[in-house]
Amino acid sequence: MHSSQQFDYLIFIGRFEPFHQGHHYVITQALAHARQVIVLMGSANSPRTIKNPFHPNERQAMILNSFEKNRERIHCLGINDATYNDNKWLIEVQNAIVSITANTPNERIGIIGHDKDESSYYLALFPQYKTFMVKNFEHISATPIREAYFGDDSAKKQASFSQLTKACIEFLTAFEHTKAYHRIKQEYQHIQAYQAAWQTAPYPPNFITSDALIVQSGHILLIERGGEYGQGLYALPGGFVDTNEDFYQACLREVHEETNLDISLLKNSLITATLFDAPKRSQRARTVTMVYYFELPKQQTLPDVQAGDDANRAFWLPLSELNAVQMFEDHYGIICQLLKIWLRQHAKFKMWLFCHILNSCQNINKRCSVMHRYERYLFKLCKQLI
Repeated sequence: MHSSQQFDYLIFIGRFEPFHQGHHYVITQALAHARQVIVLMGSANSPRTIKNPFHPNERQAMILNSFEKNRERIHCLGINDATYNDNKWLIEVQNAIVSITANTPNERIGIIGHDKDESSYYLALFPQYKTFMVKNFEHISATPIREAYFGDDSAKKQASFSQLTKACIEFLTAFEHTKAYHRIKQEYQHIQAYQAAWQTAPYPPNFITSDALIVQSGHILLIERGGEYGQGLYALPGGFVDTNEDFYQACLREVHEETNLDISLLKNSLITATLFDAPKRSQRARTVTMVYYFELPKQQTLPDVQAGDDANRAFWLPLSELNAVQMFEDHYGIICQLLKIWLRQHAKFKMWLFCHILNSCQNINKRCSVMHRYERYLFKLCKQLI
């Protein structure tokens, strides 16, 4: 039926927050040139925010319900963000593609899209596939649609609806009656007021903050945010740097204010400090943060903590229970990145230790046993570092 088509699969990557007529045009073109279309929906592990207000299943419903015909040829898959780790993101995308395409030759698979803005940089990340470019349909962008949808100007909202599919309008109309909609709307109003307060500044504001990643015995110290921005999400303790203090002083002060942790416990426990300065890491304004990673000595009991300042609560969370969907801004990515740094340092020591033991082994059986344990360790380490 579709044997004359150029591709077996065309892959369309985006966030679809929300799905609009520009997206619809791209998928329509993909259906005309491929037997099947794979739609990869990014930010699948993001909490609800003004940038990512809709869950993957909601976006999938908007997409599929916009196609009365051929919807069985459309495969929608969620792709998690991997902030500060493009390789991990690429691996997840590659695995998602293979899960659908199986043994299809690469020359029958293509990436479809158009040069829109910096969010389309992924088009150059898949040299194994052909790129199929289409026009930018009426230059529609989801960002102003979201801003109109969560804003107070009803005329702008109605105008933005003209850029959406019927199925998307029906979903958004129903979504307005949910608690999630009103919470995001309240947060968006806070962001607008925050940005308006700095409109008279001679230059766009740049803020500096300091945060703490504190780990003990497989647990991480977190706070639950109490302010309007990111309310209810988990975050590293931290905040803005005062004019009379450096990053480290600000970090210690914020930890004490938000968690009431005994600061003396941090002495001699600093592993590393890393600057995180992704331009769009915060929705409020350009914000650069220095994060200090402390590894406390293992103990039978975790240190006492109690929420203070603008934190709803302070608590120790098992590392195995970390979930990006619960985390504020890029804090999940920061945690993963810094824990990888510790793993690399730990790996260097382990490698030295293995080599030392290996050189000291005279018995061939013992040497083989050490080598086997070393191989298993390397395999486990590689999985953790991805």
